[in-house]
Amino acid sequence: MRFPWSLLNALKVPITPAIWNRFVRMLQQLGASEVGGRAKALFVLLILFLFAINGLNVINSYVNRDFMTAIENQDMGGFVHYALLFIFVLGISTVVAVIYRYTEERLGLLWRKWLTERAIDRYLDERTYFRLHSAGELPNPDQRISEDIRALTATTLSFTLMFLNASFTVVAFSGVLWTISPLLFVVAVAYSILGSILTIYLGKPLVRLNYDQLDREANFRARLVHVRENAESVALLRREERLNARLRDRLNQLTANFQRIIEVNRNLGFFTTGYNYLIQIIPALLVAPLFIQGEAQFGVITQSAVAFAHLLGAFSLIVTQFQSISNYTAVVARLNALREAMDQERPEQAPRVEFCEECGSVAFEHLTLHSPRDGRVLIEDLSLSLPAGVSLLVRSTSEAAEKALFRATADLWPHGTGRILHPGHDVIFFLPERPYVPPGTLREVLLRPCQERWLPDWKILASLESLSLTPALNKAGGLDTERNWSDLLSLGEQQRLSFARVLLAAPRFVFLDHPSRSLSECPLGELLNLLRQQGITYFTLGDPGDDPRFYDRLLEIAADGSWRLRLPVSDDDPGREPSPPHGGRRRTDRANRSDDVED
Repeated sequence: MRFPWSLLNALKVPITPAIWNRFVRMLQQLGASEVGGRAKALFVLLILFLFAINGLNVINSYVNRDFMTAIENQDMGGFVHYALLFIFVLGISTVVAVIYRYTEERLGLLWRKWLTERAIDRYLDERTYFRLHSAGELPNPDQRISEDIRALTATTLSFTLMFLNASFTVVAFSGVLWTISPLLFVVAVAYSILGSILTIYLGKPLVRLNYDQLDREANFRARLVHVRENAESVALLRREERLNARLRDRLNQLTANFQRIIEVNRNLGFFTTGYNYLIQIIPALLVAPLFIQGEAQFGVITQSAVAFAHLLGAFSLIVTQFQSISNYTAVVARLNALREAMDQERPEQAPRVEFCEECGSVAFEHLTLHSPRDGRVLIEDLSLSLPAGVSLLVRSTSEAAEKALFRATADLWPHGTGRILHPGHDVIFFLPERPYVPPGTLREVLLRPCQERWLPDWKILASLESLSLTPALNKAGGLDTERNWSDLLSLGEQQRLSFARVLLAAPRFVFLDHPSRSLSECPLGELLNLLRQQGITYFTLGDPGDDPRFYDRLLEIAADGSWRLRLPVSDDDPGREPSPPHGGRRRTDRANRSDDVED
């Protein structure tokens, strides 16, 4: 009998001392947490139940022996006595076993909830979810948090209790089996060791296959979810044939891997099934001659079978639980990969975003941004300062450069160097090109949590009316009706709803990602005027058709990363360079003109 952690190394799963130490620290943190007291109490209760179960099993073996001996001796009084005692012991065993199982599930659920909450906090902290998505190196982190943590907590607890139960069983039944036949005890030990070695040899491929199967199942489900979430677009564009091919490809990968799992299970099953069948006959083969020779009672045969089965079950955890162990090793490896990915430090060569609450500007100092794929320069040595009240239009022949600047300002672009200063995320908003309107009530969509307590309804309604969203409000059924907004509202309405969120939050700065692309019913100029009236400074990633007259400055970024800043008089006028600020100086490089912009 070997505890599963040792088996992980035998199966060549990378369970290093660091992973083991991390696991131990996790248990220590659980014990020290707010639910630690309940967790410890439930675990102690489980240990007591294990003692009770093993004690009742030993008692049951003796009662069963005397019951069968009474039948052999045709002793009616003894038969009735031991039958009633047998039923009584079985009744108590049933109650203890059911409460034990209930307690185990309660502890497993408590552990899973605590660990999942910690994983969610870590996943959402410091935009880890975005970093994992952008890197694309770790598939299906959502499944690892939901399914793999469930499997880890339930299986770890189950294996721990099985190991403890096996240890108690060995102690309880070794003496019973030795008193019946020392040879039978030696056979049980040797038989279990041989079975464990052969099971590991035959089933070792299952670890890698189960690891891959979890990802293939998740990939197939993700593709099906994609069809559901984009049903209208798929129907309009008639993309069913292409999606069908992709779904079939994912299904083929899934079934091919599962076919291999079935084949390994078949080979393993030939051995384990025969192994389990022999358990039933071995005690009789060794003890029956003693009964025939008159050296043992008939009931001893049944007692030896019960003791042998319990003892061999304790020694044969690997054989009986190999399927669960192989799945468990895959889960451990996947969760370790998730933990390492979430703990990965930000690259040293990355733009630094610093907060300056006192300064009323957004500034870029020697900012150079690179493409994550090929490392080419998207923006080179950008240095300028934009104070409150000075709106900016950004244009580039490379949309990748615009997106990089947008994300770097939001501290979401780790590829580059330089420094970005702004007053903080609470006073600068970022509006992505595709609006994000999560399910919930309209009040929850529009307001920050801190605003819900004090912002009056009339102000919310006034903002909606100023953006022509009164029909959308009526469609929604009021501010406090929960809706799925992506299905209820058009893309333009969702974008204007995002603008309403900005107006109600009233930040100092807002960064807009190509807003004209999703706005058709309400001209962009009117929305920009609303922002200006409320004193909100806006920076816009623009298209060639955007009117530059709504802006104070125009930043042009060339394909090679060079840039220049000019006054956006009109698209026909090449413009003139803005005057340098007091004490400032103009760069001599004509392509890269840098000036601090002062109000």
